[in-house]
Amino acid sequence: MALDGITISGLKKELNDTIAGGYITKIAQPEKDELLLTVKSGKNQYRLSISANPSLPLLYFTDKNKQAPMTAPNFCMLLRKHIGSGHITDIIQPSLERVLIFLIEHRNELGDICQKKLIVELMGKHSNIIFTDEKDMILDSIRHVSANMSSVREVLPGREYFIPQTQEKSDPFTITEEEFYSEIFSKNCALSKAIYTSLTGFSPMASEEICFRASVSGDAFAPECSDAVKAHIYHTFSRFMEEIKNADYHPAVYYENDKPIDFSVFKSYVYENSRQQAYSSVSELLRAFYSEKNVISRIRQKSTDLRKIVSTYLERNVKKLQLQKKQLKDTEKREKYKIYGELINTYGYDLEPGADKLKTINYYTGEEVTIPLDKTLTPLENAQRYFEKYNKQKRTYEAVTTQIQETTEDIEYLESVQNALEIATEEIDLVQISDELKETGFIKKRTQKKERRQNRSKPMHFLSSDGYHMFVGKNNIQNDELTFSTPMNRDWWFHSKGFPGSHVVVRSTDKEMPDSTFEEAGRLAAYFSKGKDSKKVEIDYTLRKNIKKPNAAKPGYVIYHTNYSMVSEADINGIQRLD
Repeated sequence: MALDGITISGLKKELNDTIAGGYITKIAQPEKDELLLTVKSGKNQYRLSISANPSLPLLYFTDKNKQAPMTAPNFCMLLRKHIGSGHITDIIQPSLERVLIFLIEHRNELGDICQKKLIVELMGKHSNIIFTDEKDMILDSIRHVSANMSSVREVLPGREYFIPQTQEKSDPFTITEEEFYSEIFSKNCALSKAIYTSLTGFSPMASEEICFRASVSGDAFAPECSDAVKAHIYHTFSRFMEEIKNADYHPAVYYENDKPIDFSVFKSYVYENSRQQAYSSVSELLRAFYSEKNVISRIRQKSTDLRKIVSTYLERNVKKLQLQKKQLKDTEKREKYKIYGELINTYGYDLEPGADKLKTINYYTGEEVTIPLDKTLTPLENAQRYFEKYNKQKRTYEAVTTQIQETTEDIEYLESVQNALEIATEEIDLVQISDELKETGFIKKRTQKKERRQNRSKPMHFLSSDGYHMFVGKNNIQNDELTFSTPMNRDWWFHSKGFPGSHVVVRSTDKEMPDSTFEEAGRLAAYFSKGKDSKKVEIDYTLRKNIKKPNAAKPGYVIYHTNYSMVSEADINGIQRLD
């Protein structure tokens, strides 16, 4: 479900129940588009995270503190100046807009009470955090929007704040029955789409919920609905809105095959047969559902430069490989030139001077061949010319074959780094990948002293259903350490076949490892590989002692000659992670 107006209405209720009436004690800006407010309310203290990240705008309570920069950004300094000890009097939501407005009282330099507004717009790529005075004049915003960036409104100091009415939608709290009929059932589209494109704050999921409760298909063509269906839809909608007005919220995440497929703040009858995880608050729901997504989004942003470097080198090597294969194909005639030279030496003694060809039998195949000759050269010189062509193409063949092998290894290595970037979850993972690229020469090393890394990224740690510890390397350096740093030769090693991926090592015991642990380790190897989007992935597995690393091989590259194979699904639901 999208972070729609209905979800935000649940957030508004929670905020008013907890921090309305409280005092702001601390303001931090750990990211360029994120605020962290600490609020003292009664005997409790709350930490509120507000993110205007275009890819993942969020607002929720958190118990984690984030490191703020040594020098606070200007927007943060302005907030500290005006509302650093401000009193939050109310949190409001205009209609069901994706907007929350914090009304904050504070005293100015003269000791007079003033009111400011901290406006949080959770509108996807248009998300913003805007600070205004009591007359809605913008004092500043976490993201400035000029006229060149938006033709709808400017978000700049000195401009008047207003909520952009870019879509002509009706307020679901005030819409009349006649207006509902005329707006919803006049649209030439499916009923579900007609609802969410007509009403503020409604997402496709909320629209489908209305249709499902009314026992009407959301795909029904809106203008063709009968009067009875129209009335039934409206009354179902009215009862649904009563739930929202009465704050009858039931935050839950819904699962299918152990995978989270959606969430809602209202009781969903669409997913009543699905497994669900209920939460005590909307904030807790959002934190649980989006925490991993938020981490991935941040890491992807911070890994942009590394991704570009790897992608550029990969494209170059793919083109290089194509050219090398073409060069190799051009050497396919080398053996023919050698045979031509031998045949001329054998049968060219009776050629007439100035002959331009030699017809003879190829004693290797028994077939007649016609050999072109340079009539200005003697038979011996013609033979020598063909031997020179053969030797030249032979040298080219040998050199290009070596080059193709090296280029192929570079491509496989760079693809493995791409996979490592996909599964990176911490900034230290990116540091380790950067160090690896420096060691392999894809990033130039700086001449300055190498920084001492106090924190090291560790492999992922899982526990099988049978109690066996399973470790997954996040990058090639970890793969090498995981595979070779410990002398436990009885451990089992797993890796996807035909796809770059993580090394998976299962720590052995004196007992024989059960099939279920082999199956779970195979699923881990499939999931943390480039083949994770395939339905099935072939997995090679063998004892750790059978894995060897060639001299001067790149990080993560290994060889083995004794192994077993299995086919696994790239699904790790149900496998317990310990870190």
